[in-house]
Amino acid sequence: MEGSGVKTGGCFAVAALAILVCSAVAQTPPQAQPQAAPKKDLAPDEIIRQCTAKETEFYEAWKEYSYRQIADIRVLEYNGMPKRERMTIISDIVFKDNGEREIQVVRRAGDIRSLIFTLNDEEVINNLQPFALTDKELQLYDLKYEGKEKVDELTCYVFSVKPKSLKGDRFYFQGKIYVDDQDLQIVRTVGKPVPQKGGEQFPEFETIRQIIDDKYWFPVWTHSDSRLRFKQDVAHIEETITYENYKHFGSKATIKFGDPKP
Repeated sequence: MEGSGVKTGGCFAVAALAILVCSAVAQTPPQAQPQAAPKKDLAPDEIIRQCTAKETEFYEAWKEYSYRQIADIRVLEYNGMPKRERMTIISDIVFKDNGEREIQVVRRAGDIRSLIFTLNDEEVINNLQPFALTDKELQLYDLKYEGKEKVDELTCYVFSVKPKSLKGDRFYFQGKIYVDDQDLQIVRTVGKPVPQKGGEQFPEFETIRQIIDDKYWFPVWTHSDSRLRFKQDVAHIEETITYENYKHFGSKATIKFGDPKP
């Protein structure tokens, strides 16, 4: 978004890229069944290799689903003045036979007056997310292993991610990915779109994935609550994007809480 009514403004965007709180596996009494040995940690390169293979599979499967995307954008404060500006965009997302995503806007409601909602805002919301570390995307990024971290009931391998180059007319992801140590799939991302040029400002966002159809970790929620600082202006914005009603070949998918079935 760009500032409105001032010489120096800015634009913001946040997208849609994930975590499911899995049910803990019940412990089996020793007399009933021997306890399984702890899973051995993998080397970072092997984690990425397996994760990338599953992300590629996830991305291809994701293109066979349609879903509804609801973007709720709010300006809470601008240069210290409280605001109550809100805009909601409801879209149906479908994929064509050639794999291209088609965004069908169902309804727009409300208005943002302090900032200008730009084409870059829509690009980030509609096309950056979900961030999928496919074989193709992996070549564009540098990853660094940061260790393991407990996220709710999941134990995750954490990697920092940054683009090798900002060349080209596109946005990249910069931040962290959280890879479940059991499924070796990305379940949470925290980061922001780059590059940020001129008056553009992109807040940090968090994207959460959940298990759809007992198999795939699809994005269900993206959220940002940020103060964007421009040369002379500060805007406090909040944005929430939900992804719902996943349908595969016309059959409504459901979200399952728990470990995916083999």
